[in-house]
Amino acid sequence: MTDVTDETDDTDVIPRPRQVALHGGGFFELGPDTKVVAGDGTQATERWLRATLGAATGLPLAPGEGEENTVRLSLDGKTAAEGYRLDVTPAGVHLAGGGPAGLFWGAQTLRHLLGPDAFRRAPLPGRRWRLPTVRVEDAPRFPWRGLMLDVARHFMPKEGVLRYLDLMAAHKLNVLHFHLTDDQGWRIEIERHPKLTETGSWRARTKFGHRASPLWEDKPHGGYYTQDDIREIVAYAAERHITVVPEIDVPGHSQAAIAAYPELGNTDVVDTTALSVWDTWGISENVLAPTDTTLRFYEGVFEEVLGLFPSEFIHIGGDECPKEQWRRSATAQARIGELGLADEDELQSWFVQHFDTWLAARGRRLIGWDEILEGGLAEGAAVSSWRGYAGGVAAARAGHDVVMCPEQQVYLDHRQHAGEDEPVPIGFVRTLEDVYRFEPVPAELTPDESGHVIGTQANVWTEVMEDQGRVDYQTFPRLAAFAEVAWSALPAPADRDFAGFERRMTAHYRRLDALGVAYRPPGGPLPWQRRPGVLGRPIDGPPPDK
Repeated sequence: MTDVTDETDDTDVIPRPRQVALHGGGFFELGPDTKVVAGDGTQATERWLRATLGAATGLPLAPGEGEENTVRLSLDGKTAAEGYRLDVTPAGVHLAGGGPAGLFWGAQTLRHLLGPDAFRRAPLPGRRWRLPTVRVEDAPRFPWRGLMLDVARHFMPKEGVLRYLDLMAAHKLNVLHFHLTDDQGWRIEIERHPKLTETGSWRARTKFGHRASPLWEDKPHGGYYTQDDIREIVAYAAERHITVVPEIDVPGHSQAAIAAYPELGNTDVVDTTALSVWDTWGISENVLAPTDTTLRFYEGVFEEVLGLFPSEFIHIGGDECPKEQWRRSATAQARIGELGLADEDELQSWFVQHFDTWLAARGRRLIGWDEILEGGLAEGAAVSSWRGYAGGVAAARAGHDVVMCPEQQVYLDHRQHAGEDEPVPIGFVRTLEDVYRFEPVPAELTPDESGHVIGTQANVWTEVMEDQGRVDYQTFPRLAAFAEVAWSALPAPADRDFAGFERRMTAHYRRLDALGVAYRPPGGPLPWQRRPGVLGRPIDGPPPDK
């Protein structure tokens, strides 16, 4: 077996498959008479092939029978559910998935093998659609291969979210962590609490650049997804074997909710009726009050969320909750005394544990940022480890499942280069190679503990990403490197073949071009991608490795 990149540029698949064997340098050519033979359980991938590849190639790919000049789809049950086997001979194609998801991921590989023009929405004249004769056997390393998309700081319209689901599918990513609420905006319709979107989804103006920047965009910004929008997004994702995990942030990062419903805030220490949706960045001091009113309100929110998202996990945030208002609040202090808690940190843990228990009683699992570890968790709860690796290590050793997403490694809002032309530079320099050498499983974990690392995730926080072009620039091409880390069985970071990955990226940049992705070019930002004079917050030196 050989790496796909050792033989021909035509098989530069990303993420790299586990095993590839080329069959003598031949090819199979798709043509107007090529049929799709769909076995039991393969109809969803058949529809996707016909709609997506049919549009790019202009070929009908009509249903048919037989083994000559066909693309045969089947489920074999012998491979892992997300694994697949792809055989291309001069007579045709046979794609077999261990399950429907594996079959779909195999279809992504088939699209890659057809070349960058297979990623267009209409055929180019004179194009021939040849597949190299090859056998690919493949399966993912992790079951959770995620992208977190922050639509609270800057709203992304529904069409943009659907586009990102297609981009995720093309990279074999299977979890969209949907960050729907924050101080700067509430993005999901809750029917029993209409002011969450009537008031909470809009802010009067927006800080332009880092929070220390003197610049403002003096116009309203906002938007939200109706419940039917959410149903469409969830269904669109499911057709691509992507799970959407919603995040409703509590008890911090909640000023937008408090602006809509002032009774949710600490009314005995601040005039919450005077609050508006926050227009700058950072961590707001205005957090939820630890009252029964607040608990009942958010139980109602989560009841509607559960009805919209069938995901096993529900993310409750749980991070960066300032305690100053609780320290000054007689109501909060009375709650601490009533519950026999030691301090405000334990009060936050009580808040998280309430929803941990509430979700578990309804057959769901809580997941939150690693601060939720500080007060203990129910057995089924999981942790998103963002403050480095330490939270993930502690969670795994305590028997909790972990999604590794350390800020210093895979926060894609961090800058990609130290150059002065880099737009709104935030954080550490994280190059394409840095992301490619990211290792999600800490070496200090035992094999049993490592089994709790269910996956990894790249996070896209959008404070300084005001539109789709900025999101694209920060996310790509690094998401391609991340996808390979999440999917492929790579060696240790120092032993990874980054030069080979760069060779494969030559073709992949053309795929991204065909998809209309405004990625960062290898040579640096284009003139229109720069933001001269817009203040960032760069951090010099290498990031910590813990």
